[in-house]
Amino acid sequence: MDYPRGTIKELTIHSQELNEDLQLLIYLPANFSPLYKYSLLIAQDGRDYFQLGRIGRLADEFLFKKEIENLIIVGVPYKNVQDRRRKYHPDGSQNKQYIRFLAHELVPYLEQEFPTYHMGSTRALIGDSLGAAVSLMTALHYPHTFGKVLLQSPYVDEQIIDLAKNFQSAELLEIYHVIGTLETEVKTTDGKLSDFLTPNRELAKLLITRPFSYFYEEFEGNHTWTYWQPDLKRALKMMF
Repeated sequence: MDYPRGTIKELTIHSQELNEDLQLLIYLPANFSPLYKYSLLIAQDGRDYFQLGRIGRLADEFLFKKEIENLIIVGVPYKNVQDRRRKYHPDGSQNKQYIRFLAHELVPYLEQEFPTYHMGSTRALIGDSLGAAVSLMTALHYPHTFGKVLLQSPYVDEQIIDLAKNFQSAELLEIYHVIGTLETEVKTTDGKLSDFLTPNRELAKLLITRPFSYFYEEFEGNHTWTYWQPDLKRALKMMF
């Protein structure tokens, strides 16, 4: 069935933190009206979520069937592989600035432009791999700003484990977390093979003992959109 389609607008925002212009892809539901209020989902790897994840089509269907709450989806695309690593990787040269951009620049801009709730519990971050890593780090740094985070096969290292260990406000955060059982040899952007599964299990073991609202599942599959795309259905329904 063809559902009424939302629109995707392209906007540009200037970031002082990063000292550059960033492109935004903004999905507005088919029945968008300034008279309603909307939850916000901010996607790292923004173009991938729209093209490979088909997140806009999923939202069209769920909104039409009234299966999720009113939602605006904001994709933040990366410029190239190096740009993605600089911003998303915990050791990336712009990682801290990018996290501040999300919390201090992007959210205020979106709330000024669109009718939103102005509450952390109605703002979510999503990403895959390194995009999931920076989403989690941002939510752990700014739990009052982002109350939900959706992690698809996140890159996890000691820094992220430590951040989660020392995190004090677990009751503020809802976390959705999936990883593939075949993600033991993931080819990373620097050409190395990396085991994603073991550190993800370590993170899950840690999160499950804390008062997070936490969903964790391992799917049978590897580090690709073949598995993340179908998983998005459940992720959106569960979190919204």
